[in-house]
Amino acid sequence: MDFQLSDEQILLRDTTRDVLSRSYDPESRLKTLDTELGWSRDVWQQLAEIGILGLGFDEDAGGQIEIMVVLTEIGRRLAPEPVVHAALAPGALIAELGSDEQKSLLDDVAAGQKLLAFAHSEPGMRTATGAVATTAVQQGDSWVLSGRKNPVLAGDCADTLVVSAALPQGGTGLFLVDAAAATRHSFRTFDGQRGAQIDLDQTPAQPLGDAADASDAIQGAAIRIQSALCAEALGAMEESLRLTTDYLKTRKQFGVTLNTFQTLTQRAADMYVSLELARSMNLYAAMSIADGNVDPLIAARAKLQIARSGRHIAQEAIQLHGGIGMTAEYPVGHYAARLTAIEHTLGSSQDQLHVLMDGLGYYEVVTL
Repeated sequence: MDFQLSDEQILLRDTTRDVLSRSYDPESRLKTLDTELGWSRDVWQQLAEIGILGLGFDEDAGGQIEIMVVLTEIGRRLAPEPVVHAALAPGALIAELGSDEQKSLLDDVAAGQKLLAFAHSEPGMRTATGAVATTAVQQGDSWVLSGRKNPVLAGDCADTLVVSAALPQGGTGLFLVDAAAATRHSFRTFDGQRGAQIDLDQTPAQPLGDAADASDAIQGAAIRIQSALCAEALGAMEESLRLTTDYLKTRKQFGVTLNTFQTLTQRAADMYVSLELARSMNLYAAMSIADGNVDPLIAARAKLQIARSGRHIAQEAIQLHGGIGMTAEYPVGHYAARLTAIEHTLGSSQDQLHVLMDGLGYYEVVTL
C-alpha cells in the first residue's frame, strides 16, 4: 500500500500552504475573527481559484485524500474559512442526490459565489444518526418544513441550506431551502468559528432529488465531515507541537534552555507519539473513504484517537508554555480551542466509544 502523496497532491498541499501562510499570521487571524463575517472573502476566492471549494463534487475534482491534504493545511494555519461546512460537505450531498438542475448550483459553490450549509443537527442530538424532529409536509406539488436546527455551522452566512427532515411516509429526507426564507439566529463559537440556529416554520423547501429516505447519504456525509475534521485537527496538532518544541529550545530557566530538562523533553516526546497515532488514524479514515468504504466504525475509531491525541497535545502545549500559553495573543491557546471544538463536533470521544461498543456484535467471539 502506497502512503505517499502523488505529485498533484503535493502541489495542492504546497499551494494551499502558500495561500494561507500569506493570508494569516496570529495577529491578522485575530483581526479577521473580529469582523462580522469572521473570515475573509478574499481568501475564500483564492481557495476557489485553486479548485479547493469543488473537491469531491465529481471524480475529476479530487476526493477524500485531496480533502485531507487541504484540511491539514487549514488546521495548521487555523484558517477560519468554513471550507467543509459551507462548501464541501453540503456540496457532496447535492452532487450525490441532486437533480441535474440542482447540481448546477455546485458551479457557483466551486467558484466561491454561493455558500451552503448542512442543517442536520438538532438540540439534544448526540450523533448524526439520531432521529430528527424537523418535519416535512407535502402541499400539492410543493413541500414545507417546520422545526429547529442548531448548531448549523456556517449557517449564518449560507445562501442555501441542505436540511434534513422527517418524511410523512417514514425515513429522513433532504431538502434545499433558501436561507433567506428561514429565521436565523447567528452566534460565535468559543473557537472563533460562526454558526446559527435555524428556525423553520412552514418554510418552503425543494426535495434534494427524490423525496425519499436519505439516511445512508446523511450518515455518509457525517463520516466524510469527520474525516475532514480529523485532518484539520492533525494540522493543528502538528503546529502545536512545533510551537512547543521551538519554545523549549529558546526559553531559558536557571540560565539554560528548557530542552535541557529531561522531564520536559520526555513530555514533548510523548506529544510526538500522540501526533503519530493521530496521523495514522487520519490517513486510515481518509484512505478508507477514498476506497469506497464509508464505514461508521472506522470513522469512530479515527475520531476517538484524534480526540484523545488532540486533548493530550493541547494540554501539554499549554502546560509547557506556561502562562504565555493562555494569552489571547499567542496561538497555542487558540489551537487548543479548535481541537476541543473538533472533538465535540458530530459526537464527542465518549459518543464514539458508544458507536464502537454498539458495533461489537459485528465481530465473532473468540473462544479458547
